[in-house]
Amino acid sequence: MTPIAGFSPDADPTTPGVLTDCTNIVPHPSGFKGAPSAVSVGANALAAEARGAVVATKLDGSRRIFAGTQTKLYELSGTSWTDRSAGGGSYTGSSESRWNFCQFGDTTIATNLADDMQSSSSGAFAAISGAPKAKVVVSASNNFVLAFNTNEATYGQSQDRWWCCAQGNQADWTPAVSTSANTGRLVAVEGAIQAALTLGDYVVAYKQRAIFVGIYVGAPVVWQWNLIPGGEAGAVGQEAVCDIGGAHFIVGNDNFWLFDGTRPIPLGTGVNRQWFLDNSNPNYRYRTKATFDRQNNLVRVNYPSLSSTGTCDACLVFHVGTKRWGRNDVTIEAPLNYIAPGVTIDGLNNYASTIDTLPNIPFDSQYWLSGGQTPAYFNGSHSLVSMNGVSTSSSFTTGDLGDDNIVSALDRFRIRFLLSPTSATATGFYKMNEGDTLQGGATNAINDGKFDLRQSGRFHRVRIDLTGDHSETEFEGQPKRVGGR
Repeated sequence: MTPIAGFSPDADPTTPGVLTDCTNIVPHPSGFKGAPSAVSVGANALAAEARGAVVATKLDGSRRIFAGTQTKLYELSGTSWTDRSAGGGSYTGSSESRWNFCQFGDTTIATNLADDMQSSSSGAFAAISGAPKAKVVVSASNNFVLAFNTNEATYGQSQDRWWCCAQGNQADWTPAVSTSANTGRLVAVEGAIQAALTLGDYVVAYKQRAIFVGIYVGAPVVWQWNLIPGGEAGAVGQEAVCDIGGAHFIVGNDNFWLFDGTRPIPLGTGVNRQWFLDNSNPNYRYRTKATFDRQNNLVRVNYPSLSSTGTCDACLVFHVGTKRWGRNDVTIEAPLNYIAPGVTIDGLNNYASTIDTLPNIPFDSQYWLSGGQTPAYFNGSHSLVSMNGVSTSSSFTTGDLGDDNIVSALDRFRIRFLLSPTSATATGFYKMNEGDTLQGGATNAINDGKFDLRQSGRFHRVRIDLTGDHSETEFEGQPKRVGGR
């Protein structure tokens, strides 16, 4: 049998094990499986589109869950969203503004570039007097908050500017050698700072075609910034970078990248780079959102499809360990690694009125465990849903099986399942030459672990449609010569 190599639409379709197409199929350590369906976490919907969300963990381990709309900041309290906007009022925001969060000790900091930087250690947020308005904020291990792509009274709007607060004091942003508060610009490469993340003791700032690594060196410079060689690697947008533990996964203008602090490594070349550029909307690609599902070691790249008018409605999924790709298209407003409060028998009535109407989620899922972390997102109805339900429908299509010089018959196709689906159907396709249009062949349901197909051609392709949870590692289709001269 041939190990499944994953979704590789840019590869030669005759490459053993490649998938030329798939829907709701994600990689896992030993193969592939059906993507989990979304289920409600039991919280009420937000009043408007989610523009960012975070699980903020305080020094004592307690957690607060925040979500922002264009004009409000909310905290999840039980099943309701409590308004935590400063003074109970509304923010201005903009048609494009996104809330970006960081945690500095017990204080949660939020920023959206349009309004004053906000902070909250309990209760409502309040503006930080003297802090710059910023697109991005990060909390560094050296006891600083850094802000990027800023707007304030002294320098105006500076898309390439960085600031750091006084060491140990997120409320003091006045530059002074005595406090190590400082500001500067990253001008070695043109363009705005799009995103920033910490990487160990470093802070990495991303432009669209450049990567800068910041190192704490003390007063008077405070932060020294080094331009990383690596061509035009950079981040396409504010949320296009995620920390995968010791490295960053980056969605760039021209590739997917892995950056560990030395040089960026391309991930999509010969696999799905060109497919992504051809199938994502170039006008809205900057809205791409990359998040890391640590529990499953998966990076989810949510992006606007070619037909989208700006909404992230498509998703590529990358397994960090195996370097294999899948797809799981969903429509999201904002991603969140949701941490469950935990459920007791007495508390099940908060999720459903009867046992039969409980969410269709296995009882050993992280969904039910206190502190269990599950990937989640706000859907198009502004509701928070987690991705750990039973897989519904999924499919994958193989590459081309056959030979340029031999006309063959494909009469059987088999998959090695680790977990068999509820049902499965195979549809065959064939063509006489690579480059020809595929012709439809036989269709048959699974029978004794195999699919019976009867078709002739030089090349054969098989699409498998599945329902229910499933997992598979390999497939086998052996075309047999039917004639020659």
